[in-house]
Amino acid sequence: MELDRAVRAIRAGELVVYPTETVYGLGADALDPAAVERVYEAKGRARSKPLSMAVPDVEAAARHTSLTDHERAFMREFLPGPVTVVVAAGPEVPEALTAGRDRVGIRIPDQDLALSLLEEVAPITATSANASGQSSARRVADLDAGVRRAAACVLDGGETGGTESTVVDVERGRLHRRGALAEEIEAWLEAQ
Repeated sequence: MELDRAVRAIRAGELVVYPTETVYGLGADALDPAAVERVYEAKGRARSKPLSMAVPDVEAAARHTSLTDHERAFMREFLPGPVTVVVAAGPEVPEALTAGRDRVGIRIPDQDLALSLLEEVAPITATSANASGQSSARRVADLDAGVRRAAACVLDGGETGGTESTVVDVERGRLHRRGALAEEIEAWLEAQ
């Protein structure tokens, strides 16, 4: 089964392409600096730009971060879903993932295949499966050839929704990137 193959690949430090409800993601063991480095290489991404990590639920996020009550309330409202929440990183989160920052983006995708993967192996990197600066892939057929070659496994979940996640720092009340649900998120933040 492809899911088992993907789990084994991530545990071995390899890269996997996986679907989310927004776009296809490029996953690797988010706590393994060497695996994270492979993600940067595959994407041609500047090391000064942090990567997010995907987990299956809020409790898994809490094991690798320091969540405030405010962040937990936000996550209960919007996750799983097309949102990346920037929170304080835990001590085991490598600087390679955060680009030396003390905060990390958390993603809980609302996609069954992605959640099945994350229930077996998490946290994994949550970044779009495309060459840096290029369009995100909504279908496996749209994947960048270099990214596809770099991945040990590609999980095909059909066509995705296409709108990238909104990136929000709840504690600071700041949207870093507008995407899906941006207006609802702004309304929630203003009401707090």
